[in-house]
Amino acid sequence: MMFWNQEIETLERGKLEQLQLQRLNKTLLQAANAPFYKDKLTDSAGRPVQLKSLEELAGLPFTEKKDLRAGFPYGHLATPRRDVVRVHVSSGTTGVPTAVYHTQSDLDNWTDLVARCLYMAGMRADDIFQNMIGYGLFTGGLGLHYGAERLGAMVIPSGVGNTSRQLSLIRQFAVSAVHVIPSYALKLLDSLREMKLDPRDLGLRLLIVGAEPYTEEARQRIEHSYGAFACNSYGLSEVNGPGVAFECPHKNGMHLWEDNYILEVINPETLEPVADGQQGELVLTTLCRQAMPLIRYRTRDLCTVLPGPCACGRTHRRISRIAGRTDDMFIIKGVNVYPMQVEATLMGFKEVGNDYVIVLTNDGPVDYMTVRVEIAERYRTMDSETMAKLSQRLGRALRDELLVSTRVELLPPESIPAVVGKAVRVDDRRKH
Repeated sequence: MMFWNQEIETLERGKLEQLQLQRLNKTLLQAANAPFYKDKLTDSAGRPVQLKSLEELAGLPFTEKKDLRAGFPYGHLATPRRDVVRVHVSSGTTGVPTAVYHTQSDLDNWTDLVARCLYMAGMRADDIFQNMIGYGLFTGGLGLHYGAERLGAMVIPSGVGNTSRQLSLIRQFAVSAVHVIPSYALKLLDSLREMKLDPRDLGLRLLIVGAEPYTEEARQRIEHSYGAFACNSYGLSEVNGPGVAFECPHKNGMHLWEDNYILEVINPETLEPVADGQQGELVLTTLCRQAMPLIRYRTRDLCTVLPGPCACGRTHRRISRIAGRTDDMFIIKGVNVYPMQVEATLMGFKEVGNDYVIVLTNDGPVDYMTVRVEIAERYRTMDSETMAKLSQRLGRALRDELLVSTRVELLPPESIPAVVGKAVRVDDRRKH
């Protein structure tokens, strides 16, 4: 059987949109209970807004991260507090908290969505699943944990860090599937080389990879090294956590579950919709959330809606891998740069290792960008002349991709300190 819920996953397009409209109007009624939405989702007569078509959703206001921060802690809660059974809290980069609430029904639905995702990716009840993601207030750990258990897999809640322990658990319990941040999956390769172990000998057949943007080039390196399917996944805490969109084994984009979310892709500057096939900012409206429904939430994640059907038979539309975030972009010498552009270029060189950081500095009004990148272990002993030529080649490739000159600093393997959690790719030291 290919499907966790075949009826929903293959629902005819017209019926899927009818279901969306029905759930959307129910969601609008529920959201109007939250202080933030009370005035925004009622008409001039004080009646809750109800829509006659999905197209009318575009007439409602966006919700943004700053709104969640401004409404902390209970401004977006749409149920009585006694109905809430879990809260996840994130401070974000500014230190101002956001809170995400769940009723038991929310958790049950979220768990089933994650099980649907994992089943589509190829996980089954006889798999042994090691969850190498942070637990606690971060949604990634608990979300995948409960989803894998719902599917019937044996779960090892190893959490993050302690590389030697992670590798020991994989080998001792014959783990077949893991959930891992892409930067950590690459870091593990260095540890395996030190231990003189072939990554393919671990016996992994499935890596669920997400929580931070990464390039197709990085995915290919992971897959080739481990000899396993590295499944791209997408989610964000504000609208549940992991389980919003996942790849099937056809690797033809991520199926976004439209029975639970309405997706829009907009131009982040004009806020107008973009056509399928064009990159823009992903906007999501939740359809099955009780405690904290969100209407037209601007995710800040950049992606593309992929046109046409998928060979797997699922009718839910697909989005591309996340190309970056609108707030990840930085400007250097008047040029807009995304870290993923740098990664895609670096991963095309066999001499380059698995970690890098972009350092931004300035001298008065002039900005400089330096890419500090590790050399691959097997090239550790290259002579100074060869290293200088490699640095020049990398500099030219980056200039061709970014349209701005870039310094390249080559480092020995494992020179960049490992971090717990998401990799820090940009170190902005500029004095503004």
